[in-house]
Amino acid sequence: MFIEPNRSLKRKGWIEVICGSMFSGKTEELIRRLKRAQIAAQSIAIFKPEIDTRYNKQAIVSHDSSQIDSIPIKNANEIVAHAEQVDVVAVDEAQFFDSNLVNVLSDLAHRGVRVIVAGLDMDYKAQPFGPIPELLAHAEYITKLHAICVKCGDIANYSYRTVNTKERIFLGEKESYEPRCRSCYNLDK
Repeated sequence: MFIEPNRSLKRKGWIEVICGSMFSGKTEELIRRLKRAQIAAQSIAIFKPEIDTRYNKQAIVSHDSSQIDSIPIKNANEIVAHAEQVDVVAVDEAQFFDSNLVNVLSDLAHRGVRVIVAGLDMDYKAQPFGPIPELLAHAEYITKLHAICVKCGDIANYSYRTVNTKERIFLGEKESYEPRCRSCYNLDK
């Protein structure tokens, strides 16, 4: 028996979260998914926190220098004004946003938007970071990426800070952070 699909149903949205430690390829994976959406002629809106100026003020850039244009914003509420009539909304470095990010992105998914989020799930102290843990609870799809431990070559799940600062948010790259496995992370604590 063939059942005719109900074409009057509205488009379904969902939330995808890409998480992991620093140097695990989160932004690279986000860019890959966005380029596939562009090939499929889907309209996209890409956001990054205004405070993240490490590589480029206007684009999200991976460690391997892949990049895609984005809109730098101060807080999650700004996404709504830029996300009208788009198929896909993407957010990079989501751990730096306020807790309202969960509500904003959930609302977009309810309206039929595909939402893709990338961010650190833990800070340098191995504590849950920003809105990522709550986004993981609301996501339909979760991708946990791993780096390679610089000490032993095992799978790295932790971002070890090599500079002496206690600020929770400290922007840095290879000069300030190393990917570490559980054993090597705890060895130097």
